[in-house]
Amino acid sequence: MWGRRDNPACEANIALLVDAWRDAERPVVLVRHDSTSPRSPLRPGQPGNDLRAFLTDPGISVDVLITKGVNSAFYGDPDLHAWLTERGITRLTICGVTTNHCCETTARMAGNLGYDVTFVIDATHTFDRVAPDGAVISAEEISRVTAANLHGEFATVVTTEDVLA
Repeated sequence: MWGRRDNPACEANIALLVDAWRDAERPVVLVRHDSTSPRSPLRPGQPGNDLRAFLTDPGISVDVLITKGVNSAFYGDPDLHAWLTERGITRLTICGVTTNHCCETTARMAGNLGYDVTFVIDATHTFDRVAPDGAVISAEEISRVTAANLHGEFATVVTTEDVLA
């Protein structure tokens, strides 16, 4: 959709985490980016807006679906912070797409709001980007920078294996 991506195991790792959460009867929050930009692949009705099939199977329960038009899940509908607060939830485990946009922004905001955040780096993926000087920054390097940005300040960065151990 946006070029070369990293982490081909992302979706499988997300599925493992979602299954573990459901098996443990922990709440599962799905977030969908509903862009208002007419040319965005994330606009409702476009293929990029669809959640992955393993997340929407009719036999799968979801506690809440947050729809948002910006990077942070905390600026969505319903209000994620209010939903979490009403349920006494103080610990979040974040995975999804993209590592450095929606996932990192949500993790930063969650950290700022006082949540104990676990960021599952191998259950995210991102895409190569072009810097202002024209240099291509690989998706792998972007993921490493996101991990460095978050770890120890906004979140604890871990792997799927760490979480499931």
